[in-house]
Amino acid sequence: MTADVASKPHRTLAQAARERRDIVTGEVMDEDRLIRFVAGPDGTVVPDLARKLPGRGLWVAADRASVETAARKGLFSRAAKARLAAAPNLADQVADLLQRRLLAGLGLARKSGDLVMGFEKVAAALRGGKVAVLVEALDGAADGRGKMLGVAARAQPPPIVIGLFTTGELGLALGGENVVHSACLAGRTSDRWTFDARRLSGFRPLLPESWREEP
Repeated sequence: MTADVASKPHRTLAQAARERRDIVTGEVMDEDRLIRFVAGPDGTVVPDLARKLPGRGLWVAADRASVETAARKGLFSRAAKARLAAAPNLADQVADLLQRRLLAGLGLARKSGDLVMGFEKVAAALRGGKVAVLVEALDGAADGRGKMLGVAARAQPPPIVIGLFTTGELGLALGGENVVHSACLAGRTSDRWTFDARRLSGFRPLLPESWREEP
């Protein structure tokens, strides 16, 4: 066995099958760290967040700088060996699509029984270490939010915290009129939510900057 082979970590066939090459850096990564794009029928670059669209996948690291570099430098065309048009705001398109996926996922989590709402229920779930993702309404009252974030800060394991949606958006997604505090419980349903939240964090902050300045 050569030194090169001996120094490489063992990978299963399943792990190797999930790896793709980032067209910006050339680095081979797990699919979960990348965004898949495909060539649309009109020759435009189309984000494929669900990784289900037909065509050859063009993979880029899941962060704003990488997507902007790929669009600006024509790397999609180079990788596809065809002329493709990448919108200047492609990174914003990805961020918007990810944010919509997160909001839609809340409704699915509620239907499966993997979501709790209301201050007391969410706080209890946090104290029990059951929360994977805490969702605080963007326009909720600062005092209630501060108390909930305090509980979340002591939770083990610590949850991902998101503050991107208004009470109206959360209410529409969850069938309630005034949803301020909600949480996805750890489990299979929350895995997709956690996955998309981490991808979104590469494109925009998950919490408003003003929240960090609150006492």
